[in-house]
Amino acid sequence: MSAARAYGLIIGVVALFALVPLAGPSNTLLNGMVLALLIALAGSGWNLLGGYGGLFSFGHAAFFGTGAYASAILQSRYGVNAWAAFAVAIAIGAVVGWVIGFLSFRSGLRGSYFALVTLAFAEVFRIIANASPFFGGAPGILLKLDIRPANFQFESRAIYYWIALALVGLTMLVMRAIERSRLGAYIVAIRENENAAKALGVNSLAVKLKAIALSAAITAAAGALYVQYFLLVNADLGFGTWISIDALLAPIIGGLGTVFGPLLGALLLHELGELTRAIAGGVPGIDTALFGALLILVIAFARDGVQGVIGRLFARMTRKTAPPAIEAVS
Repeated sequence: MSAARAYGLIIGVVALFALVPLAGPSNTLLNGMVLALLIALAGSGWNLLGGYGGLFSFGHAAFFGTGAYASAILQSRYGVNAWAAFAVAIAIGAVVGWVIGFLSFRSGLRGSYFALVTLAFAEVFRIIANASPFFGGAPGILLKLDIRPANFQFESRAIYYWIALALVGLTMLVMRAIERSRLGAYIVAIRENENAAKALGVNSLAVKLKAIALSAAITAAAGALYVQYFLLVNADLGFGTWISIDALLAPIIGGLGTVFGPLLGALLLHELGELTRAIAGGVPGIDTALFGALLILVIAFARDGVQGVIGRLFARMTRKTAPPAIEAVS
């Protein structure tokens, strides 16, 4: 695939989604779309580590919460400008990811052991945030309402939507660049056979540390934007299992190890959740049960996710509509 086609498709999709607020949707719909884009952003971070690198994490809430709490604390306690706090929160998330990765990978953890370690870190962070007054305790941290662009607060939900969409689009461009880079080749090689990659001279520890730091930074950006949008973070929102599950489900359902997979999966999960709640009413946990059933179906019948299914259908349709080849007359 040429570079123009590889990046042009992403830019075209993002431009199409940017037109959504111009159609005049309700604030409720925009609110749901913003949340779906935040999950897509966190899912893209998870996808770099789990989809491309094969390092499944059950605790990406550790990075999401780090970004959310870092931004909130910098603003509320130290008076840092919201835009600067957002950038610093992403950097702090990357550092936390690097530290967790260093402790895990230096010990040779992989597979289910690595997944459980990430889950443990997220749970430890949740307990600390819930108990410590520095993190606001159980009530959490509530940011002051001050609607000014200079303070990263806007009256219109559409602006938040465009910012979230821009971050998702930028992340997809970065993922495409990584796919086409040497780093991307090293990450995939480690996923397929780490020992063989080492034998060929790949520094697997350095590659995995770069992958988890970038993955954590992307997920921390989702957390920082979340707290900026809702102006509230507590232990259950920041470090809760909900974001670890959603960040994991979105790329698996959308298409593991693909650029568009997290976005497709997040939108599908959001729409299915809204439809289920509209049909089933207030039945608690019905959307979670549906997500679990959908995950089972994807693993059983479409391991390459929704993007793979769409790709196969498109290829089949183009083969049917293509004109028959003209045989050369000898």
